[in-house]
Amino acid sequence: MIRPTRRSLPKQFRFEQPKLPPVVVNFQGGQVTSDAGLSLIAELDRKLQITSRLARCFQDYRSSNRIDHSIENLIAQRIYGLVMGYEDLNDHEELRHDPMFALALQKRIGIENEPTVLAGKSTLNRLEDCQQ
Repeated sequence: MIRPTRRSLPKQFRFEQPKLPPVVVNFQGGQVTSDAGLSLIAELDRKLQITSRLARCFQDYRSSNRIDHSIENLIAQRIYGLVMGYEDLNDHEELRHDPMFALALQKRIGIENEPTVLAGKSTLNRLEDCQQ
């Protein structure tokens, strides 16, 4: 009889971000998310370039010195929200502070005195309602 080998789970995982500090995930409590699958969706999106190709279909008429969020990030944030079950734009008022969404959009997270803030419902609404 062959005994099954016991495999222990690692105590923590590291998500490497190009040109950004790594994100370390552990099982010690603290801030918890149920949207961890979003990291896989974002990685697939980057490899297939779905949102980046869609963003190239938009003409950005905004003044470049007043832009906080690129068209590509706005589209990705909205699509990722829909994929994760957040259909209403109102959900993005909370999601704009969510570290998992920031990680998916490759925003810097975990920097002291620099909270990550993604687009809110008003900004995303302007994207959806733009007509040129």
